[in-house]
Amino acid sequence: MKVRLVCLGKTTESYIREGLDVYLKRIKHYLDFSVFEIDEIKGSKKMSMDEYRRKEAEKLLPVLTAERIILLDEKGKSYTSFALARKLDQFMVQGLRSLDFVVGGPFGFDQAVRDLADESLSLSELTFSHQMVRMFFVEQIYRSMTIIRGESYHHS
Repeated sequence: MKVRLVCLGKTTESYIREGLDVYLKRIKHYLDFSVFEIDEIKGSKKMSMDEYRRKEAEKLLPVLTAERIILLDEKGKSYTSFALARKLDQFMVQGLRSLDFVVGGPFGFDQAVRDLADESLSLSELTFSHQMVRMFFVEQIYRSMTIIRGESYHHS
């Protein structure tokens, strides 16, 4: 299964990039996983939230081509690490070929993106920067793979 984390904007913080690199190297032993970064919206400081979300949707919609699309969104369903691992395992058993997880911009997702998505997932009730979410999520994908394989990274 090919899995992508689709993000708006580049990962600019070096410590986050380093953390991402650690987990991306680990994940490659289990899964075809990549981070796909889309250019940020230009002139966003002059836009309303609705206009920003529309512009973001114009960039996201053409690249969201996976069989299943899951938004990382504060309004989404919360999962434990075990539940997320079970969900990924089910997708693999079902023969799902591609899966996109999407991190949006600071104002949430436009309705057009929400309509395209199959579901939304919340990482926490806490608020994190969009760059931190990338590292937390990639670590959870790695953790899920070790749970699926019965490896000792996740101690239960």
